[in-house]
Amino acid sequence: MTTRQDAEALLPKATSFIGDAPAAGSAEQRSFVHPADGLGYAELALAGTAEVDAAVAAAREAWPAWRALAPAARRDLLYRLAGTIREHATELAALVSLEMGMPLRASVAGVEQAAEWFAHYAGWADKIGGVTVPAAPRSVHDYTAVSPRGVVAAIIPWNGPVIAAALKVAPALAAGNCVVLKPSELAPFSTVRLAALLAESGLPAGVLGVVGGGPAAGERLVGHDGVDMISFTGGNSAGQAVGRAAARRHLPAVLELGGKSASIVFDDVDPTRAGKLAAILGVVQNSGQGCFLPTRLLVHRSSYDDVLLAVAAAVGKVRLGDPFAAGTSMGPVVNGAAADRIHGVIDAARTRGDGLLLVGGDRVPGAGSFVAPTVFSDVDPASPLAQEEIFGPVLAVTAFDDEDEAVALANGTRYGLAGYLWTSDLARAHRVAERLDAGYVSVNGMAGLPPAAPFGGWKASGHGTEGGLDGLREYLRTKNVHVQL
Repeated sequence: MTTRQDAEALLPKATSFIGDAPAAGSAEQRSFVHPADGLGYAELALAGTAEVDAAVAAAREAWPAWRALAPAARRDLLYRLAGTIREHATELAALVSLEMGMPLRASVAGVEQAAEWFAHYAGWADKIGGVTVPAAPRSVHDYTAVSPRGVVAAIIPWNGPVIAAALKVAPALAAGNCVVLKPSELAPFSTVRLAALLAESGLPAGVLGVVGGGPAAGERLVGHDGVDMISFTGGNSAGQAVGRAAARRHLPAVLELGGKSASIVFDDVDPTRAGKLAAILGVVQNSGQGCFLPTRLLVHRSSYDDVLLAVAAAVGKVRLGDPFAAGTSMGPVVNGAAADRIHGVIDAARTRGDGLLLVGGDRVPGAGSFVAPTVFSDVDPASPLAQEEIFGPVLAVTAFDDEDEAVALANGTRYGLAGYLWTSDLARAHRVAERLDAGYVSVNGMAGLPPAAPFGGWKASGHGTEGGLDGLREYLRTKNVHVQL
């Protein structure tokens, strides 16, 4: 059984990894606190502009050789890296749970999924190429050639840092790019350890750098002249700033931003099963801290009461607690500031009368940044509770009367990241999936996010793709060659 003490023993002694070694920070000191008990476990300096400059310089130096590496050699190395991640999955997961409070079992699953992303893109590394264009046979030979973009600035959030890193690093490396990764200043250690493990497994120095810094480090990274592309996952206001920085230098940018996804439960499914799974997905999973989680629940009026009973029953069985304890089903939110913010949202919704409080809502006594799973029923779809991303364990439930209303409600926010629907009618499943303004739709289950499938948002949820062949192409540029014969 892995414990918090085991995780602390694994802690890197720095918040950055540059070249082939951990690197001390030059910015402000930060006290790192375990969110389950409020106790500190490290105090280290964050990365500053000097570390960003050094990591970009190391990446630029490494890129020519990495780009020139034989595709088969890059393939074999990435397969080896996938194996390394699997071998050290519990170690990396323990650091994730220490940093941000995710139950260890879920953290392990996330790290194992990260290994799958590396293995998937290893398989693409020796299959990247252009096409012959049928322009004018016998008089013209027209073809395309693809090449890596160069040095990628990748910025990830704290709510699952190892899998978040894999979504960007694996395809970028497979395509022949180098990466400077900036994790959140709240959770830098698991990605620093990841970079060290990959270096020990043969990844050349400078190909992957990690700079665990705050907003100043992020601003320096996205504005750096040595960066050729940006891939960002995070909130909308920060995403807008990144987009502006990319636009100033005409850089390509993948932006995976916020969400307020809806789960639509029709009247032809088992309301007990659908309600239970909707509660787990929208409230319990990662304590509601996920951009693609369905934090709105839309239920056909004829099934409404039964689904609410199932939701309340599922939430009532949740075991809040120590992320390292075997029986814990839901951990804390990332820190005390997040807990205070989420409770503020709950209190404001109660004061405004956005909906009826069904379960939860009160503060959890004791140490740690715990927020009880909270469900509001009869939520006004125009209210802030139904419109704004909370990033916490708060579910907003609303009834609908027909399919058209369900689709209108689901599409009735500025976001368009994911959609979920529950129905036994195959025709309806395809029809509603096509009508949802979302880049990802899950039918009768949870979001799988397999590495072979594309994932990305519409509207205010961003643009660009992670996953699949589309995600690989984000890290490539195309050149056309037109030869007169």
